[in-house]
Amino acid sequence: MTVIRAAISQTTWTGDKDSMLDKHEQFARDAAAQGAQVICFQELFYGPYFGIVQDQKYYRFAEPADGPIVQRFAALAQELGLVMVLPIYEQEQVGVYYNSAVLVDADGTVLGKYRKHHLPQVEKFWEKFYFRPGNLGYPVFDTAVGRVGMYICYDRHFPEGWRELGLNGADMVFNPNATKPGLSNRLWEIEQPAAAVANGYFVLAPNRVGREDNEFGDDAVDFYGSSQIVDPRGNYVGELGSGSKEELLVRDLDLDLVREMREDWQFYRDRRPDSYTKISKP
Repeated sequence: MTVIRAAISQTTWTGDKDSMLDKHEQFARDAAAQGAQVICFQELFYGPYFGIVQDQKYYRFAEPADGPIVQRFAALAQELGLVMVLPIYEQEQVGVYYNSAVLVDADGTVLGKYRKHHLPQVEKFWEKFYFRPGNLGYPVFDTAVGRVGMYICYDRHFPEGWRELGLNGADMVFNPNATKPGLSNRLWEIEQPAAAVANGYFVLAPNRVGREDNEFGDDAVDFYGSSQIVDPRGNYVGELGSGSKEELLVRDLDLDLVREMREDWQFYRDRRPDSYTKISKP
């Protein structure tokens, strides 16, 4: 049995970046103190979810993928021996920005990044104002806890990316979110378990929680937390996160379930890419 201990966190916007960075450093320290070997924070973890509005001032939250925030948490990862998934607002150059997740190994090595492919442009999710679509494919990285892939929030509605990550050999996929009540509630319940079963890996999905009215006033929405960790058979690993409060979830993952699920259900053997004539067409 190969068991690793994983953590995901959920919180709301404190009102300033420095305190958000401190809060997430404490999440990492608390997770490590509980024996966690890997942690993932929520989407755009050190700022508000600014997609609620379209305002140029939020461009200033972007920084390079090797910038001060990633460097700070890479040093922390090395100190704690903790693999980290850091969902950031990435600046490739001034005026070219991505919604990204940077992966840091337990020795502090920055292994690479994923850029969110699917960008919503609907009421209070004005992401195309802030980001370019991802262009790095669906990479999977060897880490101290296994083979890790990343997918971000709205991406989860698109099964093709989940499958790409499975085909690339993921043992676990982290899917950081900023998701609010409405049309998404039922999808939140079923999409992660469906992806885990269809692809035979663990899915770990942190979500923001609470109302960011300290930033957006009456325009703010209530993020519903309910962060979840799902095993390859589609079962929740432990309880869901709170629907209203900050929380750190720490769960044990038996990686042997990845092999067991894929041997019991031969979805990779029986798939028929030669017959899927429309999937890759615009």
